[in-house]
Amino acid sequence: MKILVADKISPSGVAYFRAQPGFEVIEAYNTPPAKLLGLVRDVHAIAVRSETKITAEVLAAAPLLKVVGRAGVGVDNVDVEAATERGVIVMNTPSGNTVATAELTFTHLLCGARPVPQAAASMRAGQWDRKSFSGIELFRKTLGIVGLGRIGAEVAKRAQAFGMRVVAYDPYLAPSRAKAIQVESVTLDELLAQADYITVHMPLTDATKYMIDEAAFAKAKRGLRIFNCARGGIIKESALLAALKSGQVAAAGLDVFEDEPLAADSELRSLPNVTLTPHLGASTAEAQDAVGVEVAEQITDVLNGGVIRNAVNMPALDAAALKVLAPYLELGGKLGTLVQQISPSSIATLRITYWGKMVELDANAVTRAVIRGYLRRITGEVINYVNAPLTLERLGIKAEVIKSTVDTDYTELMQVEAVAGDGRVCSATGTLIGKANSPRLVALNSREVEAAPAGVLLIYENHDEPGIIGMVGTLMGRERVNIAAMSLSRNNAGGTALCVLNLDSAPSASALKELTSHRAIKQAVVVNL
Repeated sequence: MKILVADKISPSGVAYFRAQPGFEVIEAYNTPPAKLLGLVRDVHAIAVRSETKITAEVLAAAPLLKVVGRAGVGVDNVDVEAATERGVIVMNTPSGNTVATAELTFTHLLCGARPVPQAAASMRAGQWDRKSFSGIELFRKTLGIVGLGRIGAEVAKRAQAFGMRVVAYDPYLAPSRAKAIQVESVTLDELLAQADYITVHMPLTDATKYMIDEAAFAKAKRGLRIFNCARGGIIKESALLAALKSGQVAAAGLDVFEDEPLAADSELRSLPNVTLTPHLGASTAEAQDAVGVEVAEQITDVLNGGVIRNAVNMPALDAAALKVLAPYLELGGKLGTLVQQISPSSIATLRITYWGKMVELDANAVTRAVIRGYLRRITGEVINYVNAPLTLERLGIKAEVIKSTVDTDYTELMQVEAVAGDGRVCSATGTLIGKANSPRLVALNSREVEAAPAGVLLIYENHDEPGIIGMVGTLMGRERVNIAAMSLSRNNAGGTALCVLNLDSAPSASALKELTSHRAIKQAVVVNL
């Protein structure tokens, strides 16, 4: 396995890579884009910080690439969509710089309350001006935190230690989580109206871009102090400038900007009530060492076929979750592959239904396993858990997931249905049995069966009459195909029978043709799992 370390990470991270057997590590810092295209042609992983751009062109030039790891939080320098299309996992390291960013945020908060940087500058200029640098206290003030993830929660702890009341807006914040850390959960408008200080800790997305704009400042208290050590663009800089000039905002602290580096002639640089730092959120010795080691560990786990952590384009699975989900991933993949082979070539919807214990699981990864199973035999692309949903979408097939609370005869059950445009449905239903949690096929096209979804299956429907099983057995014997197991089902005596045979090998095309030409056989298909 070849790993390209494209940006300088901590020596501990590089040493971790080099300690892995079978890994070849290439350190190539500040590589020009044209040269980078040549370097990536045979690499399996790339580690970056924020300098190197992993573009669609770079990804196209790296056919062996499995994972891109970002030593830090933001992945703005990685074309995540292009990586997803190619089945490349993109990971970040959100926990390594948590404390560093929280402490920098609180440093800005303190500087916004007490103009220490301005006072220090005046002292260096030989002045003694106490009257110009009066401040306000944090004690008993309200801090509004926009985004209560890891960093936001750490800022909340520090604010509470200073005697501040903390309110937070986060659309994904569970009430139990807010209560546990003694934070009041409010709407964004409520936060704007109540807060004396505001700090933002959201990722930059279409939904969060310019979340704090002219309208937001108009709803806020006059004299607000606001801070951003998250991502540039969450606060609209032109709106902030206007609010600072009007006095609606009394002070601001920014570590991140819409365009970086900040332009030399930016008006923000000239305002006396603004503290600026050059994107220093993770710039501590401890944080840099932590994210370097963390990204090396995460990449190594992926390359060794282990757990996936902190992936931004697929569900992250730690060791404990992977152990629990592994049997369900296998069952889902088998059912997806089976349904694809018994359904029409063109379908409109792939419907996945979970019952029982499966309803309680995080089904995202299992759903991806089903989709991957459905796609793996019908596309020339390499299909994995990363690009499977996107590939299905591009085929015009809708993925529909249902978690049912209806009682069944099984403690856990999964059904995969391929729904054609005309409403026809082909389905396979399975469960897990025994201490080993072995996958088991329990229904096919709503008919009860009992079969292991493994190896080669011969599935056929016939008019229910004597002699069919013997005829099929004779045919398989002549073909030297051994029958390992058999499951029979019929709707009524003399009606239609369904048979599933587990075979040790696949019968020939001529044998299948002979079978389907028999007057009693309605349809037959060989399924390879």
